[in-house]
Amino acid sequence: MPVIEVNGLCKKFMLRADRADSFSKMFNTLFRRANHGEDREFWALKDVSFSVPEGKSVGVIGVNGSGKSTLLKLLTGTLRPTKGHITVRGKRSSLIELGAGFHPDFSGRDNVYLNGMILGMSRARVKEKFEEIVAFAELEQFIDVPVKYYSSGMQARLGFAAATAVEPDILIVDEVLAVGDSSFQLKCLSRIREMQGRGVSIVLVSHGMGDIEAVCDEVLWLHKGEAVMFGNTGDVVREYRVNQGLPLPGHAGA
Repeated sequence: MPVIEVNGLCKKFMLRADRADSFSKMFNTLFRRANHGEDREFWALKDVSFSVPEGKSVGVIGVNGSGKSTLLKLLTGTLRPTKGHITVRGKRSSLIELGAGFHPDFSGRDNVYLNGMILGMSRARVKEKFEEIVAFAELEQFIDVPVKYYSSGMQARLGFAAATAVEPDILIVDEVLAVGDSSFQLKCLSRIREMQGRGVSIVLVSHGMGDIEAVCDEVLWLHKGEAVMFGNTGDVVREYRVNQGLPLPGHAGA
């Protein structure tokens, strides 16, 4: 039985004419549309369906603005669908936004406890896992420093360490392998493979096709909110590379 089932998923946002926010400005600029005082509908996802089998890993790819992050927020329950259904079976842990769940004025130590409890761990369980989390993040010298003074890489290390310490059934991750230095990226990849070995199902968003190929069994390709292709990783990534004009492995320029 799949741990995640997505059927006919749609998500609509209203771009308010009376709210000159950055998203509305970006939308109007991208589509070269003037704001004439009318609210506009924007469908971030349109009739998307796929499933994640138990113990399998699914990648989500697509250019910026294709709906990847919106999909992850729907999978984690941060957003609600406009239409369609999502069924999730099992305990979820996620890292979909840098610094999410962290209070900038709290120390790294306090945020480990805060983040762990947000992710469903008891305080006693966080205490048991604390040293492991800090060691993985390599932040022993900075764990009592307020998180607002952390670099993006330090926040990513702490967030990933906390999210993966929860021992979830499902891990949902957005671009974490693209943040931080190469040694940390390899540690993340190794931790993900360890989790796969324990039967954890994973949903991974990444622009790095190498990461997708290394981790994922199947891939969902999104474009302008629609599912272009869903299937075997090798097949989908190859079609995506061709479509985007990216070099194929083993060819000149790869």
